[in-house]
Amino acid sequence: MKKKYFLLIVAFVAAVVVVALLPKSSKKAGAAGGWGGKSGGQTSTVFRVTSVLSERKSLQSYLEVNGDVEAEDTVDVYPDISGKLVSQSAHLGSKVSKGEVIAQIDPSTPGATYALSPVYAPISGTITSIPQSVGATVSTSTSVAIIGDIGKLQVSVKIPERDIASLKVGLKANVSFEAYPGVTFSATVFRVSPLVDSTSRTKEVYLAFDKEDDRINAGMFAKVKLFTTVTSNAVTVPDEAIVTNYDKQYVYVVNDDSTVTRAEVVKGVTVDGVTQLLSGLDEGKRIAFEGVSVLSDGVSVKDISQKSAASDAQPSAAASADVSASGKKWSGSADSSNQKAGGNE
Repeated sequence: MKKKYFLLIVAFVAAVVVVALLPKSSKKAGAAGGWGGKSGGQTSTVFRVTSVLSERKSLQSYLEVNGDVEAEDTVDVYPDISGKLVSQSAHLGSKVSKGEVIAQIDPSTPGATYALSPVYAPISGTITSIPQSVGATVSTSTSVAIIGDIGKLQVSVKIPERDIASLKVGLKANVSFEAYPGVTFSATVFRVSPLVDSTSRTKEVYLAFDKEDDRINAGMFAKVKLFTTVTSNAVTVPDEAIVTNYDKQYVYVVNDDSTVTRAEVVKGVTVDGVTQLLSGLDEGKRIAFEGVSVLSDGVSVKDISQKSAASDAQPSAAASADVSASGKKWSGSADSSNQKAGGNE
């Protein structure tokens, strides 16, 4: 019995010794070969980016606002005396001549009867609005009709105060309407209000259509794209390529050795996601514009846009080889090349 206990104790001690020695052997193996069994230090991180070349181009700034189509010459018609509106001889859309009677006012009061007072059209045109109904009581400050020359239509828009510096007569615009999707009508600014409305903080601008078009009617809701200033010969980059850090802007220039250099730049105007650079970068520089948020000066990058361009060129080369071997022209390949060239332009 004692011999049996002695053997059990010896076996237990041997097991403990073996377990204690195993971690030491693993550490030595790891120290000799490193992680994954390889010797050497840590590898540097490579960041995947997409790049683009900075280029010179002109940027056309514009404002997008809403407005209303109205007759260019519009006049409110007021009665000469207070009383009850007893009749209207002109209706909405009626054409009237200057001096024509368009309504009658009865100035009679209880206990006193007077002759009807006619309301005359002050100008020739079309009745565009009749704010009052027959039977309404009106005064000399109540408009009973609005007359306008609908042959000369204009668009009135309100421009926010922050954008009024670029306003002037002669600016061009494209006007569109929901009734005609995909169709634009050209217009030109012919009047700019000299005042800013103190309530809305806007300045009113009037545009005339360059050509008359029967599809345009007074009262229509208009969407106006007003072209303001042109920035010529500007070095431009995608706005998303610019990184802001402590009130300073930077771009990352991709070097030939697949590293990046951080360059401080000064921003100008931005139009449709393209930003003008006033200083800090010349044209023709390759800069990172996707994946820039994790970059720092000097890190290694992998430009996946360059790899994509190389892979796109391989099928074209293979197609050319097939054409040479067969002596036949592959029209599908030629069409694809034409579409790409047109897209680049």
